Amino acid sequence: MATNDQPLYKNITITQDPYSEPTYSKRYRGISTVNPEANSYNLYDFDLIKQDIINHFHIRQGEKLMNPKFGTIIWDILFEPLTDDIKNAIITNVTEIINYDPRVRVQKVSVDAYESGIQIEATLTYLPYSISETMRLTFDQNAGLI
Repeated sequence: MATNDQPLYKNITITQDPYSEPTYSKRYRGISTVNPEANSYNLYDFDLIKQDIINHFHIRQGEKLMNPKFGTIIWDILFEPLTDDIKNAIITNVTEIINYDPRVRVQKVSVDAYESGIQIEATLTYLPYSISETMRLTFDQNAGLI
């Protein structure tokens, strides 16, 4: 700094209003047009991760070009009796689908018969946030994924 130069700012202090809501940066951003009641097509963080997982369950295994292992086997076995072998196959498939997304890890998966379909409860941990929650998916023989 030259001798004639003076600092433009001396001491600046920024304080946050204690009554204002804290702002969080939105780590993940995306769009979804699935929910017609939504005010916006934008999805952030948890909502985006959940929608990505649900989208993966809407794809039947073998439907995706160049990746026949992508998708779920549930649509092919929905009308089969729910034996222990089929439950284990579903649990393995659900675990692979959820762990396919690097933002989450599955902790526990349970499969039960539901009125006219299959109900799956999966406990997920969102890795960037270290938050766990249970996601319930119901596959209905008449209506599809509810």
